[in-house]
Amino acid sequence: MAEITPFQPAFEEAEIDELRARLRATRWPERETVDGWDQGVPLDHAQQLSTYWAEHYDFAAAQRRLDAHPHYRTTIDGIGIHFVHARSPHAAALPIVLTHGWPGSFVEFLDVVGPLTHPADPADAFHVVVPSLPGYGWSDKPASTGWGIERIVDAWDELMRRLGYERYGAQGGDWGAMVTTGLAQRFPERVAGIHLNLAIVAMESVPMDDLTDDEVAGLESIARHVRFGRAYSEQQSTRPQTLGYGLTDSPVAQLAWIAEKYWAWTDCDGDPERAVTKEQMLDNISVYWFTATATSSARLYWESLGSVNREPVDAPTGLSMFPRDMLPVSQRWAETRFRDIRWFNRLPRGGHFPAVECPDVFVDEVRNFFRLVR
Repeated sequence: MAEITPFQPAFEEAEIDELRARLRATRWPERETVDGWDQGVPLDHAQQLSTYWAEHYDFAAAQRRLDAHPHYRTTIDGIGIHFVHARSPHAAALPIVLTHGWPGSFVEFLDVVGPLTHPADPADAFHVVVPSLPGYGWSDKPASTGWGIERIVDAWDELMRRLGYERYGAQGGDWGAMVTTGLAQRFPERVAGIHLNLAIVAMESVPMDDLTDDEVAGLESIARHVRFGRAYSEQQSTRPQTLGYGLTDSPVAQLAWIAEKYWAWTDCDGDPERAVTKEQMLDNISVYWFTATATSSARLYWESLGSVNREPVDAPTGLSMFPRDMLPVSQRWAETRFRDIRWFNRLPRGGHFPAVECPDVFVDEVRNFFRLVR
């Protein structure tokens, strides 16, 4: 069995200096020709966030946020996988693997690790595992094709076995929802249940009679995403290498590519900082920049976007639908795929990154579902 070794991700001083120099030397385009975000990240917003990253963002504090958690690496199927592994002091804690998506990273879960491992009620305790997807963060970048969702599913189960967990829960949104769903389908005897904040269903198969107000709003949200929100995924799923040159060379390009999603996918009412702080945005964007993973992370779209799994799921399932996520579904739509929904809740606030936007709500949702399947 491959060794599990302690690992400490770090923002090196020389790399920070280089980042600041690049930010200060940015060649800016002209201002957008319409007010607002209709053409993308407004020039003023991009310049303000860039200046904050270069001049005011506290890299030492960001490093301390990383250092507050135990990090490890191990090799699975030829790929080095980075992960956070935080054990609860409560022996009966349920192991859980939390999986991020794009443009997220393992850092989006760091604020929920403590509440999940150290709850007020020991009956709610989890041993928490937060891996970085292959090609993301401090996991290795695949050097050949084939690292799509199915292979990641196998790697995650092997990781949990390697950590000594024979039965575990899983949680995810975005790509993480697809990995989590795959774990339930492929390893039903080991997965106690899954909790998702994004439910992928075959929309052509859902009932469209007597639509509720929530379903009408959901269809409108999906239509907006199809019309205005898919350009990034089309580019990443078809020409990730071409895209990667600009994002890997220019920190402002990387910043804007991700910052736009905080505007589009959070419950922010047009101002991303109403949902997440500059520090939270830049913690995540810094991971992409310092690991140079713009291209390798985008390749997951090339590998898997054209073959998204919509097969039935029989495992106990909890679904938490946040209002500003881009693909909301109703319970009856979800039931066309998920055959054992034990928990379904439509939340009043939150978006695509609930562990960052509203960590208290996220933790409650995870606890409430897993109480039913422990």
